[in-house]
Amino acid sequence: MTLLEHPSHYPSSSPYGLPVRAAAVLGAHHAAESELARRLHPAVAGALTEAGFPRHFVPAEFGGEPGTFAELVESVALLGEGCTSAAWCAALQAAHGRLAAHLPRRGQADIWGSGPDVPIAAAVVPPAGELTEERGGYRLTGRWNLASGVDHADWMLLAAPEPGGGDRSPRVLALPRTDFLVEDTWRNSGLRGTGSNSVTVAGVFVPRHRTMSRDVLAAGRPEEDAARCHRVPFPLVASLMFAAPALGAARGALAAWSRVVGGASGDGEGLPGDGVTQQVLARSSAEIDAAHLLLRGAAERADHAPLDRLPVARNMRDAAVAVEMLVAVVERLFRSGGTRVQSEAEPLQRFWRDVHALAGHGALRFAPAAAAYARSVASEGR
Repeated sequence: MTLLEHPSHYPSSSPYGLPVRAAAVLGAHHAAESELARRLHPAVAGALTEAGFPRHFVPAEFGGEPGTFAELVESVALLGEGCTSAAWCAALQAAHGRLAAHLPRRGQADIWGSGPDVPIAAAVVPPAGELTEERGGYRLTGRWNLASGVDHADWMLLAAPEPGGGDRSPRVLALPRTDFLVEDTWRNSGLRGTGSNSVTVAGVFVPRHRTMSRDVLAAGRPEEDAARCHRVPFPLVASLMFAAPALGAARGALAAWSRVVGGASGDGEGLPGDGVTQQVLARSSAEIDAAHLLLRGAAERADHAPLDRLPVARNMRDAAVAVEMLVAVVERLFRSGGTRVQSEAEPLQRFWRDVHALAGHGALRFAPAAAAYARSVASEGR
């Protein structure tokens, strides 16, 4: 059974409002509509806010309750069982709230002064646009791509090269909805419901207190009294949050495959008795569980491990390996399901497209993760 079908596996509610499980069921119900619209169904976008994803990492002084990465991984995976796009947007809403918590306090107050439930989109890698320094701030012009969930965002984080060029870190700027335009450019094979459209900005003034160097994100907040989730360096958690939706997608794919192959719910009951089908079920479910253990371990390191190079490298390694495993699972399920699962009406083909699109993200590439891990191990051995 999946988490959606078995309530004992995961707490059924968030501490904020709408239960996470209810948001997951709603996401699954509207998954096909979100795909067709190429953005989340409005009811699903609202449910993510009610379930607490935008406020998950918002500082307590602005009404948030800085959460843990372990909680976020499990909640995002639950959403992903029904709609990978909803899970992707939920993970990024939480992640972008964490990034915004690195702004100067006055900038944070601009965003969360009326409450913590503020969906934020971002396009900070790679930097783009043109930045001109003016008294009290910056003038920003340009175009940025792949801003997931931007159609339902109230604020936007954008990165632009520092004026004058050189080797300085790009500057991250926070803009309210009125200061940017959304271009309908998202035409991807997978994650279609994420609405990862482009945004343009035309000569908007951004006050200095709503900006920061991107280096601040990489290092994490240095204050000893800052919440743990704000002190961790960005590389420790970036790949983890991109990987969590794949865990849910693989679980959803296994449930969809089981229904097509034998009318079962994923526990084997009703599946044909041939050895090949049994092996697909056993191997796929075991590998999903193994990937879950990798991601859960990475989340525990993010929440508790020393903030040094080796935990960062281990998290990069484990997230990349987990996603490779999950893609292999969904690929096996898709192939063994034959033409039956290739219909547009079958969720399995959507999960198959989604995990392949997700795995293409730069933060989940195995080669850089392997290199970083090897360097860290060598450094520890000196």
